[in-house]
Amino acid sequence: MEEYSIIFVLLIVALVVIVLSLFFSFVPIMLWISALASGVRVGIFTLVAMRLRQVPYGLVVDARITAKKAGIDISIDDIEAHFLAGGNVVPTIQALIAAQKAGIELSWNRACAIDLATKGSGKSVVEAVRTSVDPKVIDCPNPASGRTTIDGVAKDGIQVKVKARVTVRTNLDRFVGGAKEDTIIARVGEGIVSTIGTSESYKVVLESPDRISKTVLARGLDVGTAFEILSIDIADVDVGENVGAKLQEAQAEANKSIAQAQAEIRRAAAVAVEQEMKARVQEMQAEVVRAQAEVPKALAEAFRSGRLGVMDYYKMENVKADTDMRAAIAKPGDGLKS
Repeated sequence: MEEYSIIFVLLIVALVVIVLSLFFSFVPIMLWISALASGVRVGIFTLVAMRLRQVPYGLVVDARITAKKAGIDISIDDIEAHFLAGGNVVPTIQALIAAQKAGIELSWNRACAIDLATKGSGKSVVEAVRTSVDPKVIDCPNPASGRTTIDGVAKDGIQVKVKARVTVRTNLDRFVGGAKEDTIIARVGEGIVSTIGTSESYKVVLESPDRISKTVLARGLDVGTAFEILSIDIADVDVGENVGAKLQEAQAEANKSIAQAQAEIRRAAAVAVEQEMKARVQEMQAEVVRAQAEVPKALAEAFRSGRLGVMDYYKMENVKADTDMRAAIAKPGDGLKS
């Protein structure tokens, strides 16, 4: 009987050991103790529920401890909700701590919104906060676009090439939904081209390049963007081509082509008129020949009928001479030959 009692006790002990092993392997008791020692109260059942939801409870608890040590009180549920939404928990906590240390007002909900908005864009909420603290310099134009200068033409037709550097600071209130760097670059480039175009001469631009930056900065180009423009500095100004002279040359060539075309039209019309006049001369000569052919017939008929006297004959000769003269006038070449 005693032997059975010993076996029963051993089975009970083994069962208790197995149950405790399963309990400690499933329930992160050490993490609970660590959180409790850090002054963060996390329920055992909360950790078990996160494990069942396949949430990395260690990451969530560590983030909660980090925020608590920095003086930021964020609940476990809020951190877990941000993770389940696809956010990056650790960078969001780091950005929140950095904003607090820099004296920038940033709430947990806005930090989560910025983190989710920048996901997959190559940027992060940490970078947004860092840019708020440490302003960023943007080259205008962007070298990645293949252009090295922004080109404008003054009123005197001379091209001016400009390189600018824009210093911006992140505006966290407008970061979600605000336009990014490409919009800043485009607006600054437009302002530079417009300012150069309103200058009377390229010399004015070369004499005071700061006029460009002042004019462009006064336009409020950062409206609706995620940044606040602090300054626009002109890094380089060069003189380009004489665009006005090239345009005038092109216009002169176009006018020359038009004049040549019109002259060709007039020449063709003159040739047509000349050919028409030659045809009319030929017709008149044919009429004269026919009239000359009728004269001898009329004379012969008059002599036979006795109706033509000596004086009439002379008159007819005069008419014939006059006809010949007219024919010679109508055909100047024949008249010279005769």
